Amino acid sequence: MRIVVVGDAMLDVDLSGEATRLSPDAPVPVVDVSGVKRRAGGAGLVARMLAEDNWPVTLVTVLGDDDAGRQLAAHLAGVRLVSGPSGYPSPVKTRVRAGSHPVVRFDQGCEKTPVPEVSPAMLRAVEKAGVIIVADYGRGLAANPQLRELLARLADQVPIVWDPHPAGPDPVPGVAVVTPNLAEARRAVQSRGRKETGPTSDPAAAAGGILLEEWGSRAVLVTKGEQGAVLCRPGRSPEPVPAPRVEAGDPCGAGDRLSASLAVHLLAGRELDEAAVLAVHDAADFLANGGVSALPDAGEPAPVQRRISDPLLLARAVRERGGKVVATGGCFDLLHAGHVRSLAAARELGDCLIVCLNSDDSVRRLKGPERPIIGQHDRAELLLAMECVDAVMVFDEDTPEAALERLRPDLWVKGGDYKGASLPEAALVESWGGRCVTVPYHPARSTTGLADALAKVS
Repeated sequence: MRIVVVGDAMLDVDLSGEATRLSPDAPVPVVDVSGVKRRAGGAGLVARMLAEDNWPVTLVTVLGDDDAGRQLAAHLAGVRLVSGPSGYPSPVKTRVRAGSHPVVRFDQGCEKTPVPEVSPAMLRAVEKAGVIIVADYGRGLAANPQLRELLARLADQVPIVWDPHPAGPDPVPGVAVVTPNLAEARRAVQSRGRKETGPTSDPAAAAGGILLEEWGSRAVLVTKGEQGAVLCRPGRSPEPVPAPRVEAGDPCGAGDRLSASLAVHLLAGRELDEAAVLAVHDAADFLANGGVSALPDAGEPAPVQRRISDPLLLARAVRERGGKVVATGGCFDLLHAGHVRSLAAARELGDCLIVCLNSDDSVRRLKGPERPIIGQHDRAELLLAMECVDAVMVFDEDTPEAALERLRPDLWVKGGDYKGASLPEAALVESWGGRCVTVPYHPARSTTGLADALAKVS
């Protein structure tokens, strides 16, 4: 389950304040600095994001033996750090912001350095990964021959997400997905003397198709900021991935959020096209919630770690520690006491309870055009608010069989009103060694009864 981030870490410093006047020396704004925030940047930011989301994460990097390097290590709380010496000053990037708008950035120690050495401990940490993110920031770690040889060997065994840098090397062949932004993709194409030509008018799709061939990766996801991304895969037409519209002043960190989210969803066993859609939305949500400026620094209280609410990741985590995965399903339109009692009884049978929830379209097909009364997002939120429910998986089919095939629970639980009846999904659940069980049924408590009573009142 461990996510390993490999790459160049740096110290990011934000100076924030207000700009209300111009300097008398030159026509430049004067920023009255009211706040200073330091945090891990580069590969360190990717690892810190994952740690704050409660994922087990290891950062494999090199650090300078200086004050900036020690500050950087201190800002990696919650991250398992496996590092070697860089032999050079730690890179520091300082951004000055007036309100929410960047004014200037100045870099220290960011000049190009020789390719650093890697230690046996660094290589061992990479070998233990369930998924790998290569966060290349052009400082040379991704060019180390021993590391590249290991990554090329692991590419067939674990998903590798490679976030490239214009000053860095090409990704090793066979990685699951490479995630350049549009400017990086076009620059990489131009550096090879290639022209963006093809049947598409989208430059991201054209560049992605060329890089797919040049890099030998399984996919290239070219990001386009507020316009989303384009997923390019061999033998397929480019697939647009739209982004939700958000108001964001500073896009810094969105690419790191996207790489981190891609890794999480691939680790859960999702297909790349679904993972890409979810990652683009996660990056948009990150910016909508304040981006990097909203991240806590070492001087602030540690964020409250959230429980694993992703159903596929939760099922995998519970199984890996020897636990029992319990699932149940239904529409759960207008929660009532019968639901609560049945769900609580189901949770007692194992180590987690995942609810397979009929989508709105599925409910309409099953119950008629007047249902559901409550939409799927609200129904899911209400279920997750219950202590006995650990995760919710919404499915769009008429039966939960496709969702069950992905979850593969140890127990599939239904209400006692099914007792003695042959469940249509019983054979499927038993095919992987699972069992179907029932919990007590509570008559005179039903959604239909509640709906009829409400109709009479109104």
